[in-house]
Amino acid sequence: MTAVRRGLSSGLVQAFLVLIGLIWLTPLGGLFLSSMRSAEDSAKGGWWTALLAPGQLSFDNYAALLENSGMTQAFWNTVLISVPTTVLVVVLAALAGYAFAWLHFPGRDVVFLVVVALLVVPVQIGLLPVAKLFGQLGLFGSIPGVVLFHVAYGLPFAVFLLRNYFAEIPQEMLEAARMDGGTEWRIFRQLVLPVARPALASLAVFQFLWVWNDMLVALLFADSSSQPLTVALQSQTRQFGSNIDVLAPGAFLSLIVPLVVFFAFQRHFVQGVMAGSVK
Repeated sequence: MTAVRRGLSSGLVQAFLVLIGLIWLTPLGGLFLSSMRSAEDSAKGGWWTALLAPGQLSFDNYAALLENSGMTQAFWNTVLISVPTTVLVVVLAALAGYAFAWLHFPGRDVVFLVVVALLVVPVQIGLLPVAKLFGQLGLFGSIPGVVLFHVAYGLPFAVFLLRNYFAEIPQEMLEAARMDGGTEWRIFRQLVLPVARPALASLAVFQFLWVWNDMLVALLFADSSSQPLTVALQSQTRQFGSNIDVLAPGAFLSLIVPLVVFFAFQRHFVQGVMAGSVK
């Protein structure tokens, strides 16, 4: 282990990792430069030409994007879909995970096996039946319908993840809390949730990124007034194939928000991944 750490700390390995990082960041940098160029400049040459002609770069495309009511509405639709879905999945999965891990009730193991079995069900199988059901309930083509679909298909994995994490909490700690007069709700809220903060943060990041970048579910369940940013960008591609001055800033905006969320929860995310690997 010491030799591995010494090898990773060597200058050659660090230079290699920096090179890999630059290669991975090149598409992001190219997209950002493209988003700051006019359609005429983009038609004349690739984004790398802006490095030699920085006068091509401006924020005019972003100003026009903010004035585009369709794109701004799609951005806020994405927020209204992603945030409630993430909150609902994390809260419901935490409650169910604690129940499956530490509460005893008839049929607990059978119900948990059913939840685990749902992990193998492809999302494509449920699209048409759920769409028909939502049409009968008046939810088809609305933001609540998209949120409910994402919550339903996000819960099995979330419950499975948190249940296994909660099960690793020492039983003596919970028994001591019960002997001190703590109720299950108080133990869950004041003891289990703080201990499981890294796992909750990791789940929240994964769920948010999944829903924010989704296009398949939104393409079917959202109409023109509730479509998220991914569907709005896809429609722009279909209608205006060379509309790079709209697509590039819209794509960069759609990309930068998940990056901000990831780096905001990076410390908790890494702790959750490391804890899961140790367990």
